[in-house]
Amino acid sequence: MNYSVTMPTALKSLVCLLAGLTASQGADLPAIERAPTDKPNIVFILADDLGIDNLSSYGGEKFKTPLIDKLAAQGTRFTRAYAAPLCGPSRAMIMTGRYAFRTGATNQDRVALIKPEDEIMMPKLLKTVGYATASIGKWSQFGLTPADFGFDTYLTYKGSGIYWNTQKKGKEYLLNGETVALKDKEYMPDVMHKLFVDFMTEHRAGPFYVYYSLSSVHTEILPTPDSQKDASFAQLYADNVAYLDKTVGRVVADLERLGLRKNTLVVFVGDNGTANAKDPVTKESIVPSLTMGGRRINGTKGSMMEGGSLVPLIANWPGTTPAGKSSSDLIDFSDFYPTFASLAGAKLPEGVTIDGRSFAPQILGQPGEPRDWAYVQLARMWYVRNAGWKLNEKGELYDLSDAPFVEKLVPTDSTEAAAVAARKELQAALDKLNPAGGILDDGDGTGRHGNKANKKKDKAAEE
Repeated sequence: MNYSVTMPTALKSLVCLLAGLTASQGADLPAIERAPTDKPNIVFILADDLGIDNLSSYGGEKFKTPLIDKLAAQGTRFTRAYAAPLCGPSRAMIMTGRYAFRTGATNQDRVALIKPEDEIMMPKLLKTVGYATASIGKWSQFGLTPADFGFDTYLTYKGSGIYWNTQKKGKEYLLNGETVALKDKEYMPDVMHKLFVDFMTEHRAGPFYVYYSLSSVHTEILPTPDSQKDASFAQLYADNVAYLDKTVGRVVADLERLGLRKNTLVVFVGDNGTANAKDPVTKESIVPSLTMGGRRINGTKGSMMEGGSLVPLIANWPGTTPAGKSSSDLIDFSDFYPTFASLAGAKLPEGVTIDGRSFAPQILGQPGEPRDWAYVQLARMWYVRNAGWKLNEKGELYDLSDAPFVEKLVPTDSTEAAAVAARKELQAALDKLNPAGGILDDGDGTGRHGNKANKKKDKAAEE
């Protein structure tokens, strides 16, 4: 079936005229009328280092995030979504639908070793069914450019947490292969959003997929355009959360202004748990203040505890996704690949093991076939967890009845029937996956760094 929409000449002219305008500059456009069976636009918003304890819709007490909360209230909020504990490995799962022991993305550095000939990434998959694709924002862990992996349009910068040209890595960015200087007083999140609006405007006949990888709230924590002079570190962190919330609100507003809202699935998610951001002067961490019901989540970014991987996940597609629903179905980051493929009508690659399970039915308001367990890996550490228990590579079983605040280690000789059954079930899942039989990590063991000797060898081979 041909899902393309022929645009009248006058409308084409109007679209061209509006291309490049920001939300505050552009006028409303009439909605593009599509049949109910048409492929949805997909806007995937990936916040950086944002855990559930940052959002009021998830019970976070420190900040108010009204626009993200509204997105959740008008859509479905998933409460058991699990990333890898660091951004590179989690993003590799998003893009490939495959676990780290299959792709080799076991640590931050190894993500860059993934080659286009080795993996069919999300944009290339969606392009097979007519999607225009854009990658806007952070790409640093991956090698090459987004175009090499199938994106039509892209903007990326060096490193993470880029906001102003006063930062060492913030002097310039790459826009579709061209190096562009970030101007004085130009805020990178706003530059990114302008491209987002331009891309949507150009491709509003659809369908399109946008991988919108935000700078916020990764360190370095700097003033936003809305910050007051001489604000404290704690206030600047709050400002960054607020600006992220504002950006999400702008996404929705621009979709509505362009007449695209009812045809667009917006997915908002964090890339890993909350980072242990510290005041550069006092060295005090922001984390102790991020409470939920007066309690702290166990662990932060980079850890194998709940706080390392449990992230917010919101799906919102007006008229399609149930509004005001909270789902406790288990999701892990390999699931986005088959989910978006299902919604787009794309066929999964043949001869490739896809670890993800589609939760498209849940997005459509149906029960679906939820996972029995989710898998998380970083370096040579891994675990499987179900609704109440977690078993790791050491054979340690944890009782998660009070998670995410407490993870209680169960004695190995426990005869409690529920613990014995959970160990058996989860061990069977690990045995089937067999992570130790896949690509083993050769880094420093933390998941943050690769093996320095191997990195030098790989670099020499490339040269």
